[in-house]
Amino acid sequence: MTADLSILLAQNQAIVTSFFLTFLRVGATMALLPAFGEQAIPMRIRLGLSLAFTVPVYSILFAEHQAFAEIGIVEVAVEIVAGLSLGIILRSFVFALQMIGAIVAQSISLSQMFGTASSEPQPAIGHLLFWGGLSVALANGFHLLVIEAFILSYTVLPIGQLPSGENLTNLGVSHIARAFSLAFVLSSPFLAASLLYNVAIGVINRAMPQLMVAMVGAPAITLGGIVLLLLISPAIISLWWAAFSETLFNPFLKPQ
Repeated sequence: MTADLSILLAQNQAIVTSFFLTFLRVGATMALLPAFGEQAIPMRIRLGLSLAFTVPVYSILFAEHQAFAEIGIVEVAVEIVAGLSLGIILRSFVFALQMIGAIVAQSISLSQMFGTASSEPQPAIGHLLFWGGLSVALANGFHLLVIEAFILSYTVLPIGQLPSGENLTNLGVSHIARAFSLAFVLSSPFLAASLLYNVAIGVINRAMPQLMVAMVGAPAITLGGIVLLLLISPAIISLWWAAFSETLFNPFLKPQ
């Protein structure tokens, strides 16, 4: 009887330990995860979401792998580093949306028109693209792709094996560079429109110095920019989601 009880306690301890390790990785990612980890979401709800993501990841992962009966500081550190690394990679795409909004707002003279109060002040156009992109992501099964990314992360960063600092640094820099590149490419129509507007204003001002071209040109570039945003914002969000979903399928692959 005592032997059976000892075996049962050892099995339960392994289950609890493995679940805790999984929760550490998921919880660290949730601190930076787009949509589910936003500061606007109350802490209790984010904690509940972390547990909700932990259950399927644990069920799938440790159904095929042996549970861990004992853990140390190395295992805890690896899980936290792995979770934060995954969170930073996914968060870089939110930075891309925010950069697009800032570039667009600056190009069409709406950079001083801020949106609602948040932990990350940004122009109203940035809020529009930000929440539009997250809505598209959630409508296309973002939560399922996140679970797949969690499971895939264990093949790249196994439990108890410290990752290479150089590899993580290069990976993070590559994803941040891709975020800047993506933001510049998707906002390039507005940059081109702003360039043409400023060239035209300069030519007109040189030809007719008495005409206050800024009084006429400012409303024109703003109205034209809003119309352009209305026309191409669906394409911007679609291309952004295509790049984001591609990364979700293999988040630890260095972008080209």
